[in-house]
Order: sequence, then C-alpha cells, then structure tokens
Amino acid sequence: MKSIYHIKRAGIGLLLLSLCGCASIVDGRTPKVSVNSSPEGARVTITDSEGKEVMNDKTPFVAILKRSRGYFKGAQYNLVFELAGYKRAETKITSSLNGWYVGNIFFGGLIGMLVVDPATGAMWTLHPKMIEQPLDKEQAALIREGKGVLVVLKQQATPNELRAMQPVPGNQ
Repeated sequence: MKSIYHIKRAGIGLLLLSLCGCASIVDGRTPKVSVNSSPEGARVTITDSEGKEVMNDKTPFVAILKRSRGYFKGAQYNLVFELAGYKRAETKITSSLNGWYVGNIFFGGLIGMLVVDPATGAMWTLHPKMIEQPLDKEQAALIREGKGVLVVLKQQATPNELRAMQPVPGNQ
C-alpha cells in the first residue's frame, strides 16, 4: 500500500515538473542590467527593437527589461547616453538562447520547451548584464576649457574670433 502511495506521489511530482520549463525554474527571474556612465549623471533612453521607449533614467541605475519581444523572439534594446558637454553615445543589449533552455530535454519536456519557456521569455538571456559607458567630451567643451585647438580660416572668422586669434610661429 505504501509503495503505491509513493508511486502516485512520484508520478504527480513528475507530472508537475513536466508542466514547467527548465529555464523558467532555474533562471526565470526578471533580468536586471546595471547601467552606468563615466562621468555619472548621463540621461539614458532605452528603446526596444521597434524604437519604442521602454525606460528613461539617469546613470547609475538598474534597468529591469523583458527578455523577449514575443513568442520565440529574443529582445533587443538600444541605449542612448546624453550628457551636456559630452558626445552622445550608444550601445546595445542583445539576447541569446539561455543555456538552461536545453534542460527541457531532460526535465521540462515538450511543454517546457514549446510553451512555458518561450511564453515567459525565460528561454533568452540578455547581454551584457552590466554596462559601463565612457563618455567623450565634445570638441566645444575642450576648447572652452583651453584643452583643445580650434582651426578657423581668417576669411570665415567672426570679429570676436579675429580678436582672439594667435598667429602660428613661423607662418606669418
């Protein structure tokens, strides 16, 4: 009698396990991507593959993003970094097949492989998990700080630029 009870219990456990996706069980949490810039404080706009804005924040922050953009379609995101005095920078977040998705062959079965993991997006992994975007100063900011050189033709210079011009030694 006890052996029949244990067999029934094991059968129910296997049935429940077969209704789950392996990637959903092991790595099903919502992915978080750490986003920062150097210097900090840049405005970051994140758009999906269709150009729709999904998030807008200032660095540093943690982005919580969906792994998929539909059934059997991995998500792709574009990040635009903007900070006054610095060049605009862009980077991407892409998705690839989650290694745990293959575990459905052994644990999740067809339901996990064809329904659960694709529907939940757990079959995908986002890359990178951490973004540290360096921002380059704009040329105008370098010139204002005295760390850059501005070359202007004398014929195209404004009166203010003419007063500030310095001749190059040996070319007078």
